[in-house]
Amino acid sequence: MMIRSFAIALTVAVSPAALAQSVTNDAELAVFAEQARESSGAPAAAVLFWQAGETRIGVAGVREAGSDAAVTPDDLWHIGSDTKAMTAMLAARLVEAGVISWDDTIGERLGGVIEGMDPAYPALTFRHLFSHRAGLPANIGMVDMIRFQMEGTGGRPMPEQRLDYATRILRTAPAAEPETQFFYSNAGYVIAGAMLEQVMGESWESLIAAEVFEPLNMASAGFGPPGSVDEIDQPRGHRGGMFDGLNAVPPGPRADNPPVLGPAGTVHISLTDLGRYLDAHMAGDRGEAGDYLTSESWQTLHTPPFGGDYALGWGVQDGRLRHAGSNTMWFVRIMMDPQADRAVVVAFNDGRVDQVAPAMAPVFAALLPETD
Repeated sequence: MMIRSFAIALTVAVSPAALAQSVTNDAELAVFAEQARESSGAPAAAVLFWQAGETRIGVAGVREAGSDAAVTPDDLWHIGSDTKAMTAMLAARLVEAGVISWDDTIGERLGGVIEGMDPAYPALTFRHLFSHRAGLPANIGMVDMIRFQMEGTGGRPMPEQRLDYATRILRTAPAAEPETQFFYSNAGYVIAGAMLEQVMGESWESLIAAEVFEPLNMASAGFGPPGSVDEIDQPRGHRGGMFDGLNAVPPGPRADNPPVLGPAGTVHISLTDLGRYLDAHMAGDRGEAGDYLTSESWQTLHTPPFGGDYALGWGVQDGRLRHAGSNTMWFVRIMMDPQADRAVVVAFNDGRVDQVAPAMAPVFAALLPETD
């Protein structure tokens, strides 16, 4: 609470543009979080500011609307589709291990276990899937989505569920022209996850923990909604309710998309650990290859393989890498500028995109100005 009070006082005295030039501590950065929270009406907001290898975090608000449980810098945030770049990173690790190739096809990896695949799909590769160039529908049908939601983690093993999901999608006609058209698809990432599971004989959850979370020291990373049902020990996602109200959704099946969608967007993580993840990407983009991935792999991850402005899990514009994620109850946007050696993340425990997205714009404009 002291940080939040200090942040409100600073809002009166110092403009965001001036603060961006010399953010020296988390309390100053909390100014931006409080302004974003207040303008959006969200229960809580958090801002991560990464510069030259150092991560600072500012937070404001409460974990659940109507409660007095204040958010903290160590809290966990559901990052939705920002998970996609992590799945592509997992694939890069397996490419470097010689287990798979970026050019492995759907037919090669799933043709032996899926019958009746539409002829448009077998020749498509990991590159197509990770860049949304496979022409796949955005999601599986609603009836099937509900069935997977009901099954959750208490049903069949995740690899079995993902193979079922992939089978249903790959038997449908394309929603767009493969390779030539960009068509954003959660289904494509689930299929990529199913391919990795078939190769490795392990779940995507186990693979990404072993190849991404553990090597990068992202100990807080997990899956699904964070926190406990019986106590407000982590932020809770919120949906819009009647008459512009806001409804908190406690952890449980209704608090996230079906677990089968994991490769497309079910990760939660602390902002400190997200900073470690960004640190790896920023160093890799600058060509500072360490032990984790080679420069060639980083270039592959950050470069659109078929033109346009979407690489492997990242949007690319004017040299910046960016992405947003939401499961309709949270919203988190990441933007990295390797040339400026700076990155910014803004997070809300509120999925009302029409309200929270505009509230992010002043934060990004101040902390990551286009003129940098």
